[in-house]
Amino acid sequence: QLQLVESGGGLVQPGGSLRLSCTAPGRTLAYYAIGWFRQAPGKEREGVSYISNIYGNTDYADSVKGRFTISSDDAVTTVYLQMNSLKSEDTAVYFCAAGLGGWGSEKYDWWGRGTQVTVSS
Repeated sequence: QLQLVESGGGLVQPGGSLRLSCTAPGRTLAYYAIGWFRQAPGKEREGVSYISNIYGNTDYADSVKGRFTISSDDAVTTVYLQMNSLKSEDTAVYFCAAGLGGWGSEKYDWWGRGTQVTVSS
């Protein structure tokens, strides 16, 4: 069982930045791909980005390319999602998940509870 914890959400103005963190307290994330997903009110959950801590590859949804960056710390205990140039449409609950990687949520076995990101003036 892998328990994931997200942090770093909050209220930010359009154009601002936030950095989300995903950890599994006491565990390494080195053997997993970590995905970030988000779900806005009334919308389906969508993939935002993922990183394979095994192969090192990353990918981004078109809606966030050039604005968001996913990375892992050197110890591979935390995966970050740096979000810049935030827009109102980025408002959602953001979840991190661990698994095989890729865009389908079915490829991830463990999920965090989410952190709220609100972009508003």
